[in-house]
Amino acid sequence: MKIDIRNVTHNYDVEVLHDLTFKLDGYTSVAIIGISGSGKSTLLRLMSGLETPTNGDIYIDDQHVLEPDYKKHIGFIFQHHNLFPHLSLEENITLVLEKTRGIDPVKAKETAHKYLSLLHLEDQVYKKPKNVSGGQAQRASIARALSVNPSTIFMDEPTASLDPILTFEVLSAVQELRGLGKNFVFVTHVLSFVRDFADYVIFMHDGKITEHGTPEILDHPKNQAFKDFMMKVK
Repeated sequence: MKIDIRNVTHNYDVEVLHDLTFKLDGYTSVAIIGISGSGKSTLLRLMSGLETPTNGDIYIDDQHVLEPDYKKHIGFIFQHHNLFPHLSLEENITLVLEKTRGIDPVKAKETAHKYLSLLHLEDQVYKKPKNVSGGQAQRASIARALSVNPSTIFMDEPTASLDPILTFEVLSAVQELRGLGKNFVFVTHVLSFVRDFADYVIFMHDGKITEHGTPEILDHPKNQAFKDFMMKVK
């Protein structure tokens, strides 16, 4: 995966990201970490094309993230499962495939069952989100993201609303996806998952990337803000 961030600034009421420039090539699972308010989720949303930067440009695999075709090649997993509550797990997937990809109903149903089974939800297919556990609902949202066959999957703290047992359930499911040939960019507060799943780590502080490298940097932080962060989260 290639990441090319060029002079990106982003404002809400205040400036959240400050003139970020960053390039990365050759990694398949990139973790973005930092304290709340550091800008990590904002950067993830900009990289996925869900938001438009105030200034600057972002390219993923040489494609500008604001090009209409870009979103056809990504999947996004939110903090909360974001499933349609009135639809079954199956229908949450088939609706997306039929309406956004033009896939016929029979093929859409086959695809839904394929990915729900991959996430160990074959016995929950016809249930609505309210009738499954939080971990199962989040796994269904992962299945939905996979169903469109994205090259890159973005995950924004996918276990933020889950207890430790459900967190383990979801992250174990994500670990099983490693062999699918997808790229992952994710924000998480679970450092054990970063160590196990990421092959590159970006640490953000005050809207800037202040340290980055392979997961070994977690054991040898150089920047003071990163040292303070690791002291508090270990």
